[in-house]
Amino acid sequence: MVTALLVVACGGAGAIARFLADAAVQSRRLGEFPWGTLVVNLTGTVALGLVVGLNAPHRATELIGTATIGSYTTFSTWMLETHRPAEAGEIRLAWINILAGVALGLAAIALGRALGSAL
Repeated sequence: MVTALLVVACGGAGAIARFLADAAVQSRRLGEFPWGTLVVNLTGTVALGLVVGLNAPHRATELIGTATIGSYTTFSTWMLETHRPAEAGEIRLAWINILAGVALGLAAIALGRALGSAL
C-alpha cells in the first residue's frame, strides 16, 4: 500500500512538473519547434542518468526513475509533435525533432551518469 501511494505521489509530482516546465518554455514563443517537450525530455534524461550514476538502491531508482521521471518525460508527446509537422508536409521539422531528441538524449544520459558517478 505504501509503495502504491508513493508511485501515485511521485507520478503526480512528475506530471505536474512536466506541465509547468513545458508551459514555461513554450510561453517564450520560440517558433514552431516543440522546445518545451525537448527541454522536458532532456532534463528528465539527465535526471535519470544522475540517479543511475549515483548507484542508489534498486527500489529508490525504480521509484524515482519510473514514477517521477517517467511521468515527467513524455515519449508520446514527442512522437505526436513529430507526426504533426510530417503530416503537414514539414518533413524537415519532423526529422530535426527526431534527430535532436535522440542525439541530445544520448548526450544527456551520459552527462547525468557522469555527474552521478562523480558524486
